[in-house]
Amino acid sequence: MKMPCDKRAARPRFAAPEADPPGARPLALNLQLFAADGPGGEKTETATPKKREDARKKGQVMKSSELVTAVILLVAFFTLKMCGGLIYEHISLFTARALSDFALADGSFTLNGLYRLYEYAFLTFLACAGPVLAIAYVAAFAANAAQVGFSLNVGAIAFKPGKINPISGFKRMFSAKNAVNLVKSLLKMLIVGALAYSYIDGRLGDLMLLMGAEVPLIVERGVGMLFDLAFRVCAAMLIFSLFDYGYQWWRYEKDMKMTKQEVKEEYKQMEGDPKIKSKIKEKQRQISMLRMMNSVPKADVVITNPTHFAVAVLYDPAEADAPVVLAKGKDYIALRIRQAAKDSNVPIVENRQLARALYDSTEIGGKVPAELYQAVAEVLAFVYNLSNKKIV
Repeated sequence: MKMPCDKRAARPRFAAPEADPPGARPLALNLQLFAADGPGGEKTETATPKKREDARKKGQVMKSSELVTAVILLVAFFTLKMCGGLIYEHISLFTARALSDFALADGSFTLNGLYRLYEYAFLTFLACAGPVLAIAYVAAFAANAAQVGFSLNVGAIAFKPGKINPISGFKRMFSAKNAVNLVKSLLKMLIVGALAYSYIDGRLGDLMLLMGAEVPLIVERGVGMLFDLAFRVCAAMLIFSLFDYGYQWWRYEKDMKMTKQEVKEEYKQMEGDPKIKSKIKEKQRQISMLRMMNSVPKADVVITNPTHFAVAVLYDPAEADAPVVLAKGKDYIALRIRQAAKDSNVPIVENRQLARALYDSTEIGGKVPAELYQAVAEVLAFVYNLSNKKIV
């Protein structure tokens, strides 16, 4: 006797999940680990020439301002030392004339007299500071040109509304770049302060001896010590700028790095430009044509149609086991091949069917097909007999 079957009871029953034990916490998963690198990914690729050129047009170049400053200071102090005598003469002459000629002349305290005094003072200033400023300007230009070359970047001086945004300015104020600049400024202050303290501390005895000396001697010794300290500071700044140059290069290369996706997009953009593609193809055709025409003089024979097709063939057993097509062309190119063969004394043989068959079946630099061996061998034998050349 069969027991009645309850279909509902026969269905599999799934137990409800047990409650989490007390004190247990849900497993925390970082979903970013399962995300892709994004459209760009990490910047691991070296910057392409196009990106470097675009950045250069915008004024983004690799340059160490510390190196420029060190060169300017060094050249300026050197020029001051070389022109010190001339500057002293100009200042002495101006002082003497200001206290004698201008002060004792009639109408010296009128507007015209003061105007003449100011004019003479301005000319004296130009005579003293002009050479120093001019040479310092040339040194600054040379230091910049040595790093970035000569270029006029209008984009770097163009007005950008984002620069007057207070929020952006606040972010730039506390950026990593400004933090590094602050550290560099503190290092320079420490270096200059340490050099000045060490130099003055080592010459306190000489300074004490000058207390009872005459004024010209004090000025001479004081100026000499001042220039000595200045050159020491400039040398230290120059060494410091070399380290800054290395840091600027590392930072520039890091900022210019591109993602693989950016490289692909740039390549697609360049390849997709019809003008660039046409120029590339035209250049490739020119190079290929030049290479092909230069190989015609090496051929053993040029087989023609006679006017529509021309094929240059070379057989060199040491290089290949079959004849090789060096050049081929139709119409205008065939005419150029025949002309190049005439100029190089390469035999020209008319064979309409063979020329057309070689043109259709063989690529430039390719071997002659086996089915055309016999026909090409007959032409080569004919040419070799004419030139008394032996077939190996």
